[in-house]
Amino acid sequence: MEISPERMPDFNNTEIAFQSKNNKELKKAYWLFKMIGSNFLTKVGPPITNFFLDIGLPIQGMIKSTIFEQFCGGETIAECEPAIAKLHAGNVGTILDYSVEGEEEEQVFDETCREIIRTIETAATDKRIPITVFKVTGIGRFGLLEKLDAKKELSAKEREEYVKVKARCERICRTAFDKQVPVMIDAEETWIQNTIDELALDMMRKFNRERVIVYNTYQMYRHDKLADMKADHLIARESGFILGVKMVRGAYMEKERRRAEELGYPSPIQPDKAASDRDYDQSLRYCVENLDQVAFVAGTHNEDSCRLLTYLLQEKKIPHNHPHVFFSQLLGMSDNLSFNLANSNYNVAKYVPYGPVKAVMPYLFRRAQENTSVAGQTGRELSLIQKELKRRRA
Repeated sequence: MEISPERMPDFNNTEIAFQSKNNKELKKAYWLFKMIGSNFLTKVGPPITNFFLDIGLPIQGMIKSTIFEQFCGGETIAECEPAIAKLHAGNVGTILDYSVEGEEEEQVFDETCREIIRTIETAATDKRIPITVFKVTGIGRFGLLEKLDAKKELSAKEREEYVKVKARCERICRTAFDKQVPVMIDAEETWIQNTIDELALDMMRKFNRERVIVYNTYQMYRHDKLADMKADHLIARESGFILGVKMVRGAYMEKERRRAEELGYPSPIQPDKAASDRDYDQSLRYCVENLDQVAFVAGTHNEDSCRLLTYLLQEKKIPHNHPHVFFSQLLGMSDNLSFNLANSNYNVAKYVPYGPVKAVMPYLFRRAQENTSVAGQTGRELSLIQKELKRRRA
């Protein structure tokens, strides 16, 4: 396949990548990625930080001005406005992600549900926010989902509890349908994922008849998820709805492998990175081939996968801004992908997590771990920042 180089985004263009950051912000990001690269934030950071927060030491301000500022938009939707505006200036959309998780109380689940609905209502009147997202563990108890996945019998109280979880999920998706705002259901750990998958398919059957509203997430570092995505597409075709797909590599690899080893079952994770990359890229090919009935969000920080998708769209003569194709990255990471893709008129939206500082700490440390565990990620961020600072001094 011959590709015209001038038509493709240049992921090394740091002027476009960092157009939203001044020198002070770039130097701060450089320092933070240096910290992440040293493994401090991934190994020592979580227990120390949580301990200090629990006993009330005043470190919240330090967290908010460093790692929180890099990877989160704010503590409220209103506080996310500067991040939304900066992204929009580079033609990059925002995915508001209320990142509170791991709670246990029904009252908290109800409030989280209301907050997710607020993100949808905000998006409905703001074209800068093209997609929304939620986690099922934000609106339901992890232990309940785990029991459902394990096919264990629920007590009467637990059955009532699950009815409430499904009702919250449907309320969110129905609001998305009524407001015509797409919503993605995030993937989670394998031992609760089957229940999440069933919920997602049920929501698609109800709300994806005429256009894509609900997306499910497929973690391609699992060896079974490419096959699952294809099977779900067959279900969608037979049932007459559009399959909404968000494909990612995955976010729980170390935890998954450790649990499989401890409990003595085969690891659900691919044998190596090459296998994950292969399935991820196959999922891109499959979705592009079936674009009439599949809408997808390519959630990836991998330059090769982003480049492949641009090639596939060009090969099929599919417009860069086709409504069924989105690229997505996380706030604070891979700006060289997001802004250069957007500059070439592709649909791009970044996750902008928000919520109380303490509540989003699990999310923040996963981001730090992701940067450390993905080969070359931190080094790539550092080299791009250095390159841009040098360009600005020239």
